[in-house]
Amino acid sequence: MMLSDFNDLLRAAGQQAEPQRLLFVFVKADLPESPTADQHARHSSGEGGTLSPVLCVDKAPEEIASFQALASEAARTGLGWDLVFVASLDGRAGVAPSSDEAAQPLRLMVNAVNDGQISRFAAFDGDGAPVQFY
Repeated sequence: MMLSDFNDLLRAAGQQAEPQRLLFVFVKADLPESPTADQHARHSSGEGGTLSPVLCVDKAPEEIASFQALASEAARTGLGWDLVFVASLDGRAGVAPSSDEAAQPLRLMVNAVNDGQISRFAAFDGDGAPVQFY
């Protein structure tokens, strides 16, 4: 599914057959250790680098008024971030997953981001615009 903005994601979550819980991993884009001149140049232009998780949270879609509200909540932690990865967790029999049920999938998501396995997640920049990786 192509997302034109974060609101598309919220709408899609609300249209699923089962209630959803959204998983968020906020990351900082950094330079690798001992970066080359090319890596510096690419990073300066918003490309390349390493992605380091700095914050993760799970929420029901109805707990999120907008991307701006989510970003403001993340900003209150004092942790800087550049991108947010999002996945969803399906409920069962009309019951949405709880935060406790989301804990293990969220840890697995953080591990996947650390391992560079990001293609299965939706990604958004600090303004809520979708990001695609090539």
